Amino acid sequence: MATVSDPPSATKAGHPSEIRKNIVLYGALAANMGIAVAKFVAAGIGGSSAMATEGVHSLVDSGNQVLLLYGQRKAKRAPDAAHPFGYGRELYFWAFVVAILIFAGGAGISIYEGIVHIRAPHPIEDPTLSYVVLGIAFAMEGTSWALAVREFNAGRAGQSWWQAVRRSKDPPGFIVLFEDSAALIGLVIAALGIWASGYFGDARLDGAASVLIGLVLAAVAVLLARESKGLLIGEAADPALIAQLRAVMEGNGSITSVNHVRTVHTGPDAVFVAISADFVDDLPMGEAESLIEELETRMKALSPKITSIYIRPEKREQAFVE
Repeated sequence: MATVSDPPSATKAGHPSEIRKNIVLYGALAANMGIAVAKFVAAGIGGSSAMATEGVHSLVDSGNQVLLLYGQRKAKRAPDAAHPFGYGRELYFWAFVVAILIFAGGAGISIYEGIVHIRAPHPIEDPTLSYVVLGIAFAMEGTSWALAVREFNAGRAGQSWWQAVRRSKDPPGFIVLFEDSAALIGLVIAALGIWASGYFGDARLDGAASVLIGLVLAAVAVLLARESKGLLIGEAADPALIAQLRAVMEGNGSITSVNHVRTVHTGPDAVFVAISADFVDDLPMGEAESLIEELETRMKALSPKITSIYIRPEKREQAFVE
């Protein structure tokens, strides 16, 4: 005998919590679109390779935010016959696509542009406009970064930044944070490249700055791809929640052994739970069904993220043989 509790319908896209979470994405999108135009104009007038690279960077980031917003919307679709546990993992797919775009569209183009400029350098005609645009971009990116940090810190719960990223099941939060961090670093590198190109009279330094920006983006892309891959494959719930689930089972006198507690995130806010437990041999079928319903109710009270629970009564020896 085994029971499965059905997953609830998907959260509505207009829910207040969803709107609040998307403020970070909308803020980053608005900032990047405006900054991209300004950077390309400055690059066209001044002739800076690093500035053109930064324009590409902002353009790629704008596309990434659009993809993440699209992924969030598609992931909120209700479960159906083809996808009985919902579409939550579709967001992880789009997060992986974003990582690929950062690597190919951001890092690849930046490094290529830098190499071309190093091979055929030309001096920057007037760096003034570039400095103005970089300053405005830094202020706008800094504001977006501050919003991303505030939202990310709200969910850290005392963990280090790295631990929070590794345990996060909501890609938009840390993707925007990493993108904005890379953007701020890129702006500093671009400014230094433009300054060094004029100060030392070597236009190749501007191209070298483009290559360095590309390497920063490549590092961010690899990190994001690694995290997105883990989510796509399927990551377990937080260890503290798993321990609580096990405690609920072990605290019942009708259960002699908890064979295993397995969990997997089917979306950022959706956890599927599968439990194998050895019940006492003389437990009647009717009482077992009532007991399982009671256990499911207690476990769902532990976290609103628990959407589906599968409890399978089986002997300890049989469970470990399988």
